[in-house]
Amino acid sequence: MVSYYTVFGRQVGSHYLAMAVLAGLFGGTYASLSGGSKKPAQIPPINASTPDEADFIQNFLKQADADEKKAKH
Repeated sequence: MVSYYTVFGRQVGSHYLAMAVLAGLFGGTYASLSGGSKKPAQIPPINASTPDEADFIQNFLKQADADEKKAKH
């Protein structure tokens, strides 16, 4: 019924070996296809000549993001 194999000096049933192979196969496939963690997109630095210009650019970007979110919903 069950064939036994000697693995590292112990008798192991063939059904345990089959379950270990399948678990390793599916576990490895899941781990490789799941991908890494998502890194947030970094905004390039704002090279403004005056603080007012930097504030204007930041406010414009915030407004553009808010408009984009409204358009999606």
